[in-house]
Amino acid sequence: MADGAAFAMTTYGIPLLVLATTGSAALTGLAFALEWVPRLAAFTVAGTVVDRHGTGRVFRAACAVRALIVMTAAVVLTVVGTAAAVATAAVMVLAALSGFATEFSYVAAETAGGQASRTAGARAHRVQSVLLGIDQSAMLAGPLISGLLLQAGGPAAMLITLAAFSLLAAWLSPRQGAVPGGEVSREESASGLRTGWATLRSLPALAWLVGGLVVSNTAVGLLQAALPVIVVAELGRSSADAGLIWSAAAVASLLAITAARQAIDRWGLCPVGAASAAVAAAATLALSQAHSYRAYLLLVAVLMAGEGGLTVVLRTLRSHLIPPEVFGSTLAVTILLLLLPFPAAGLLVTAVPPAQLGHAVTAAALLQALGLTAAFARLRTLPALPA
Repeated sequence: MADGAAFAMTTYGIPLLVLATTGSAALTGLAFALEWVPRLAAFTVAGTVVDRHGTGRVFRAACAVRALIVMTAAVVLTVVGTAAAVATAAVMVLAALSGFATEFSYVAAETAGGQASRTAGARAHRVQSVLLGIDQSAMLAGPLISGLLLQAGGPAAMLITLAAFSLLAAWLSPRQGAVPGGEVSREESASGLRTGWATLRSLPALAWLVGGLVVSNTAVGLLQAALPVIVVAELGRSSADAGLIWSAAAVASLLAITAARQAIDRWGLCPVGAASAAVAAAATLALSQAHSYRAYLLLVAVLMAGEGGLTVVLRTLRSHLIPPEVFGSTLAVTILLLLLPFPAAGLLVTAVPPAQLGHAVTAAALLQALGLTAAFARLRTLPALPA
């Protein structure tokens, strides 16, 4: 729960921090890209490191490193103020380094969740819905806390709180013995990625679902990158209002996750996934035509409800199909693919004038609808889906 709150504050709070510090829509988009590019780089080694050294050890180290990075940035901003050029450099470096550390803790937590799901057998989707519920509960608080702290206490207050959540997560993580082995070499990291990629290609059901979600994440990433600019700069609302949108979305996602658990029991993975995909695509198309804060608040909540159902389906399928001995490496590859659209979305927000962002969202929404339709049409013909 503590790591989930830190993850949410990192993902949604740091772009708000950059906008509050620099006042620049272009730099906000660039910071979003800088936050995600190192996350992608982390996956070249994270899965192999987790497979070799164990989930608990990697999780604690990643949380501690993130806390150190965030506290350093808080000290810099306190000393130099937000108007200095040094402050701009500090928040951009913060975006890059915090994203890198966050993905190691994420891969470790996901691997532990996969182990729990395999133990549960046919009830794996219930385990995944509980884990997602914990994540979404943290997501409920993270963006809103970030916005409120930025508005009331400034950047230092937000960063100190983020560091506190990271340290709490490291402290609460269960202890485990070290996994035999040593440092992971570049050759071993590459081998882990090759193993994960080969495993994913051998599982067509998982590969098609991941492919559809990669296209879908292009639209989701664009909205995540653009929303601080749209809400604060275009609609004239506060950073707390921007955070409230994602907190409301977390409530909707939490409800959808609970409903998905019951629906999968009754109708199975593929029908529930297809329905969730339809909800997400329709909401994104509607968002491209939205012009008010209330519309963004409602439609982002509907979009993330659809995404919540899709995530339950993805995690359940992943835990059923990926062999345990290569789970970390294959998980890293799937997450790497799913995150590729996010830095591209940040660069797009940097390049596109704020007034034209609506057209970019429309194009991304159409691609999302096509990608998800193709993925679930193919999944219906594959026999390998678990009941």
